[in-house]
Amino acid sequence: MKNTEICPRFEAAISLLGQRWTGLIIHQLMDEPKRFGQLTEEIGISGRLLSERLKALEADGLVARTVHPETPVRIEYSLTQKGASLKPVMTEIEQWSKNWIDALEPAENS
Repeated sequence: MKNTEICPRFEAAISLLGQRWTGLIIHQLMDEPKRFGQLTEEIGISGRLLSERLKALEADGLVARTVHPETPVRIEYSLTQKGASLKPVMTEIEQWSKNWIDALEPAENS
């Protein structure tokens, strides 16, 4: 495979994951399905913006929306197989941030 074939895919992946809040939503869904209210509270995102991001992630095939026919209706969001395949990537980014982001903060304050 030529490098020119890889670059657009890599750029698309970085663009997708680089959207504000997207990485945090995926990270919150890595271990278990969550309800809309849980995500709003845990991430600290507005309901309108969370709704937009969840719809986009669902359209991209990363997140599944499941409606449980109960009273009241319970809606949960979870990662699809495609979304769950990002877990090693997200884990590595989390580890990288623990190793390097805290190390950068004192230098920025100097």
